[in-house]
Formats: sequence, C-alpha cells, structure tokens
Amino acid sequence: MFIAMNRFKIKRGSEEAFETLWKNRESHLEDTPGFVEFKLLRGPADDEGGFTLYASHTTWKTRVDFENWTKSLQFREAHKNAGKNDVQYLGHPQLETFEAVKGTLLANAV
Repeated sequence: MFIAMNRFKIKRGSEEAFETLWKNRESHLEDTPGFVEFKLLRGPADDEGGFTLYASHTTWKTRVDFENWTKSLQFREAHKNAGKNDVQYLGHPQLETFEAVKGTLLANAV
C-alpha cells in the first residue's frame, strides 16, 4: 500500500468553504486503477497561527498507481478549478507520501 497526504493550512473562518469545496468536487478517483480510498481529515485549529489544519488522504495499491494518477487526464480534470474559490489558504499544500510497512484491516471497520 501507498499513502499520499496533502496538508492544508486553512485560514480560520474559511473552513466551511474548504469542506464544501471538497464535498462537492468531482474527484474522478473511483475509476482510477490502483485507487483504494480517500478521506478528508480535519485536524486541530492553531489559534496562534490563525488556521485549521486539514489533510487529504488517499490510499493506493502502489506508488506507481499514485504517480500514474498524477499524470492522468482524470487528475487534470479534478484539479482544473483549484484556486477558483473562496477558500483562504495559508501557503501551498504540503505533500507527504508513505509506503506501508505493516497494516491491519478490521473486517467491519468504518
């Protein structure tokens, strides 16, 4: 398994717009070879920094599957309107990638 996460610092007060953007966007992931799962995660608010931390979390069968996604027409379609919204970002997203070393899957996990 391979995990790709983008971390976003979203200016306080812009969280609802950010979440709505992700809930309503067409990701085109479901038909992508090697795609396993997507989650948008809300992290802690940083009152001093004035932001809320978010992470988009995708799981792939292999690193190659993820890399192929980033070069695909589906990727370009999913990201074509990036930046054309009311969300106030503090900096660029920070990509982090991980190769699974060990994992456990619960049969009835949500």
